[in-house]
Amino acid sequence: MTQVYIAEAATITALGDDLDTLYQGLIQKKSGLTHMSAPGLPGHPESDPPRFDTSPYKSPWAGLIPNLIPKELSLENPAPLIFSLADRLLSKLGPIDPSTCLITASTKAGIDLLPTITQNTALLPKGLLVSSLPIYISQKLGLTRPGFNISAACASSTIALAKGAAMIKSGRETAVLVCAMDVVSEFIFSGFSALGAMSPDPAAPFDKNRKGLTMGEGAAGILLMNKKKLNAGKRTGLAQISGWGVANDASHLTAPARDGIGLKLAIKKACQKANISFSDIQAINTHGTGTRHNDEMELTVLKDLFDPTIMANSIKGAIGHTLGAGGAIETALCIKLLKTRILPGTLGFMEPAPGAQTIISSQARPFGKGPVLTMNSGFGGTNAALILSGVAP
Repeated sequence: MTQVYIAEAATITALGDDLDTLYQGLIQKKSGLTHMSAPGLPGHPESDPPRFDTSPYKSPWAGLIPNLIPKELSLENPAPLIFSLADRLLSKLGPIDPSTCLITASTKAGIDLLPTITQNTALLPKGLLVSSLPIYISQKLGLTRPGFNISAACASSTIALAKGAAMIKSGRETAVLVCAMDVVSEFIFSGFSALGAMSPDPAAPFDKNRKGLTMGEGAAGILLMNKKKLNAGKRTGLAQISGWGVANDASHLTAPARDGIGLKLAIKKACQKANISFSDIQAINTHGTGTRHNDEMELTVLKDLFDPTIMANSIKGAIGHTLGAGGAIETALCIKLLKTRILPGTLGFMEPAPGAQTIISSQARPFGKGPVLTMNSGFGGTNAALILSGVAP
């Protein structure tokens, strides 16, 4: 059967503009979260203009990417921050074959333009709709096809990677580039605040006293290839996506099914495709938002499917919840996990929630040889899981 290789991976998060910086920041327990009303904090330069007034909302905290707002941006020349983020991400990638299939993943793309256009025009400007993102990136890279966007809430990029892997494994494509990104906008910020899902303090995933999530922004570019294409480009595979699964629990508009049935099914499908058992998985990157229902659901899934000694973590206490970009960022991080065999600790985790005592830790921990699992869940009952394994030398 055709194997699916990760040929290249790049990330941009509140902790830095590359994957190594992200991983080392997590290992060193650094936080990329900043108080949005207090510019000048570490990682938030004085030169950065404030995004918006957070005083009407439940939280002032977010994982912002420094210097993302272009200096030339104005009411007369509106442009979505997603394009600025896309430009920065593409600069981190090497040459891309024009025949490569493009899949983007974003929940709301240029929704940050919405307040501007409602005040100034009745026309929809370029970049507001998610469909504009694959067109923009395709043109920037000189691809022969425009590609398409997957918007499936917070599992968007995990599903995009599953879709890309399936396209390669079936022989439909030889190379697929997944570009995932979302930015912190007042539209999304106000929505999560209205839902009561945001924490007034930095998020503390799986902690007994957690109060909700912290918003974040980020991007990841992951290039998938089959073996023939990989060899033709004289590339070295960074990891393999050996299994994937997508399922919906159809339980609630925003909350996950309490028993985790959708996530369980996604994980089971991923393991079946990878031809492994649950006990083969050595470490797990969870969705880990810090909300009461999500964390409880994931702990239920971990307890029901895995050995009590399984190691798991969440990175959202360090970079925030990056929405549609989260799955791709965390998949890229799994490349580092497979190489170092060290799972970063969970920032903000101090007092374990029931069921988290042996699974989650604030400390980095070594784990054994074998595949790793990364999983994400989203509104509408969406769940997705990927199994990543190392590449033999």
